[in-house]
Amino acid sequence: MAVLVLPTLLLSIDLTVLHLALPHLAADLGPSSVQQLWILDVYGFMVAGFLVTMGTLGDRVGRRKLLLIGAACFGAASVLAAYSTGPGMLIATRAVLGVAGATLMPSTLSLIRNMFPHDGQRRTAVAVWTAALMGGVALGPVVGGLLLQWFWWGSVFLIGAPIMLLLLVTAPLLLPEYRDPGAGRLDPVSVLLSLATLLPAVYALKSIATHGWGPVPVGALVAAAVFGRFFVLRQRGLRSPLVDLRLFRHRAFTVGLGSLLLGALCLSAFMLLFAQYLQLVQGFGPTRSGLWMMPYALATVVGMLCTPALAARLGDARTTAGGLVTAALGFALLTLVRPDSGLEVGVTSAVLVGVGASPLMVLVTTLVIAEAPPEKSGAASSLSETGQELGAALGIATLGALSTAVYRRMIDGNVPDGTPERVAERARENLPSAAAAAEGLPTRAAEELMASAHDSFTAGLTIVGCVGAAVMLTLALLARLVLRPGTPGGPGGPEPGKRTRRTTPRDIHS
Repeated sequence: MAVLVLPTLLLSIDLTVLHLALPHLAADLGPSSVQQLWILDVYGFMVAGFLVTMGTLGDRVGRRKLLLIGAACFGAASVLAAYSTGPGMLIATRAVLGVAGATLMPSTLSLIRNMFPHDGQRRTAVAVWTAALMGGVALGPVVGGLLLQWFWWGSVFLIGAPIMLLLLVTAPLLLPEYRDPGAGRLDPVSVLLSLATLLPAVYALKSIATHGWGPVPVGALVAAAVFGRFFVLRQRGLRSPLVDLRLFRHRAFTVGLGSLLLGALCLSAFMLLFAQYLQLVQGFGPTRSGLWMMPYALATVVGMLCTPALAARLGDARTTAGGLVTAALGFALLTLVRPDSGLEVGVTSAVLVGVGASPLMVLVTTLVIAEAPPEKSGAASSLSETGQELGAALGIATLGALSTAVYRRMIDGNVPDGTPERVAERARENLPSAAAAAEGLPTRAAEELMASAHDSFTAGLTIVGCVGAAVMLTLALLARLVLRPGTPGGPGGPEPGKRTRRTTPRDIHS
């Protein structure tokens, strides 16, 4: 289990470790603004785009074998990224890191499915795995900040090399090999169609979240929908599809994937807006904001590690539903956050959301991979992670856009009189633009403009809090219905389409 946690923790750290290193590498390599965006985002693009392909590939060639190949590529790409001589080289190596990362995530989760057949052990293993995944995201900026105090920006990449070397040494000794003995050949056309579906979709969602709606992201969404339709049609006609669509006949599997997507949607938007609240409303710098984000991260990790024990006592349905009600209370508390409300309300809201969402991530992830046959666990793991990746991007694009729309509506009539039109136009875009525009104003005028901007931003938080609470309560109801013992497709229930029969004394003796 420790061997499986190593790459998971590193992969999640790599998602956010560059946030503090970007100014340092920008000063050294001189990338343009567009190149800086690609340096940050191309890793996540590649991970999300290749998860489905790599998860199914692991079922065919072996999960441990794919894990070792991915680890070797990740370690080599980490060294190349650390010593990149230009922006183009760094973007290319980050892309390779993303492809290699896509081999590691489904391999580790599917190995958990096969190594721990007992339900209680599997819950605990998934809880540790998920806690490492979430904890790494929170630790990324902290690790990056500590390294940058003593070393150059390339050190944030070099940490991957020794970890992957350790994985290459220990995995053949401690991890068993699993593969699907009946798997057919990998269909190259399905691989291309899956990439043509996922990459434009993730790009469009991230572009909409950053720059708003436009012809390019809309065209990317249309292309993703068209290629996605062709992908589904092709899978139905193949004997060995890239994604076995029969998995979606299981109600628990389908509802579980949808719940993970919606949960990731709400959590990603919450983290983005809470970070903006700390930096732009409370006025904290990146390091201090990261420290005030730690209660949320710690609450999430503790909640995940405690989930198996709670589920053993209360059951999956009650634990998940109770957690989601707690998360709904956290989102409801978000509606009370104001510029002058202090940190207590916001931090308490974050802790409740983190603790409450933990059972969803642990138990529903466990359910999704358990619903799939063992030989298909790689594909099921990749679908679970892809759903969460898409949910995170969708959350920033939807709830983030909703918050911005409320901000613009509120500030439109509240710009202080006498504010220059050019400054007012920038202030109406979003809170970061308002903060930048206010820097050139006299002190009193800047304070009045920012007070109006802060009120408008917290009005957006109120709406997002209401939506998040409604989504969490809806998911709590679904958890009570789908995770109830004896439900077809749920824990302890018969598989859909299978008839049950009465147990006889001969069965018991056997």
